[in-house]
Amino acid sequence: MDILHLVDRLEELFNESRSVPFTHSVVVDEDRMLDIIDQMRVSIPEAIRKAQQLLAQRDRILAQAQEEANRTLSLAKEKSEQVIERDSVVEAAKARSDQIIQQAKMECDQTKREADGYVLDTLEKLENELSKSLTQVRNGIEAMRQDTH
Repeated sequence: MDILHLVDRLEELFNESRSVPFTHSVVVDEDRMLDIIDQMRVSIPEAIRKAQQLLAQRDRILAQAQEEANRTLSLAKEKSEQVIERDSVVEAAKARSDQIIQQAKMECDQTKREADGYVLDTLEKLENELSKSLTQVRNGIEAMRQDTH
């Protein structure tokens, strides 16, 4: 039986009781009052047990919610760390690629300058050789002309 219903019945018993004249006392039906008190003794432990069960259930739900919140925060933190790590890896890779490209351009420019220097040196040597050969050819032609005259 519901404890509040029993309290209502006890109050009803009190209201139905006869007053003792010139006092604040009342005459109560002892059997009915003891019956209600016995029912209260039975109901109170049941009500307390239900309240304890509700509190335990509430604590369990709160613990599960806290655990879920902690798990969600942990996953979010892990995900953000992965994103940060991936972004830093991408940034490092981009910086490294920029560095490699810059180095390649410098090496390309150096190789071009060296090749241009080699070609110029080779052409100058060829020009000298051709000039010497041309001089020899002209001298040969001049000598032949003088022999034929």
